[in-house]
Amino acid sequence: MSPSSGPPVIFDSLRRTARLERSEKLFSGADFLHARAAQTAVDSLDALLRDWPEVADLSAQPGSFAAALTDAHAAARVGPVKITGNLAERAAPGAGPLDLPDQSQDLIVSLMSLHWANDLPGALSQIRRALKPDGLFVGTLLGAGTLKELRAVLTEAELEHRGGAQARVSPFADGFDGAALLQRAGFALPVSDVDRLTVRYSDLFALIRDLRAMGETNVLAGNGRPLTRGIIARAAQLYSEKFGEPDGRIPATFEIVHLAGWAPHDSQQKPLPRGSAKMRLADALGVKEQTGED
Repeated sequence: MSPSSGPPVIFDSLRRTARLERSEKLFSGADFLHARAAQTAVDSLDALLRDWPEVADLSAQPGSFAAALTDAHAAARVGPVKITGNLAERAAPGAGPLDLPDQSQDLIVSLMSLHWANDLPGALSQIRRALKPDGLFVGTLLGAGTLKELRAVLTEAELEHRGGAQARVSPFADGFDGAALLQRAGFALPVSDVDRLTVRYSDLFALIRDLRAMGETNVLAGNGRPLTRGIIARAAQLYSEKFGEPDGRIPATFEIVHLAGWAPHDSQQKPLPRGSAKMRLADALGVKEQTGED
């Protein structure tokens, strides 16, 4: 691939939009990840004593943030939450220009969408440009450990049936790279944290129903071979055998990566210049140094 050809196309944006559209009527029954992400975002705002008059929500499944904000202390300091872009634009972050003028927003929220971006640094750069100086971005995306059990059993079942296997679960970002991604996109004071949770299901098919209701099923680009009933049945059997709990239920791991970063501003805290420290690290930690002699 030549340098001018752009980032690789990992996800099919048209398929992603169609999956989201189909999930709209089902989403309210499987919104627990979004509700959890929204509550954490609101908790962050509760701790920041400032006003946010201009607020945009870029989430593919919008509404969770505004709902979590209703009874929060920060509600009085947050202006009306605007749902930005149409479904196709929210489904594929960064695929086209962001529907927000540069330096127009005090706060931008994006919950559970950015893991579908083909160009994640580019999508984050667009968000940073839309923020006013000292504006805040709060976002979440699914992390690398998400659905690790499902990934394992689908791969094993397909290998058994076909002698080879294709990717069936998205390649989610490593949560430990979150702050570095924000910094690369030009954010100041970047923060990243990972929230891991395990959800228990009666069987593989119940898990798949929730993923469809969320709009989180596979939309990897390319014309992959569809899974047969035999492969899915074998995957369900392997899931129970390898991960099943004593009561017969199965666990599904989810990682929610929380991101926060500020548009740069002169008033923000700056790192001290190199060599300006007044105390040695060993003294600050109360460590007795070793001379290297016996």
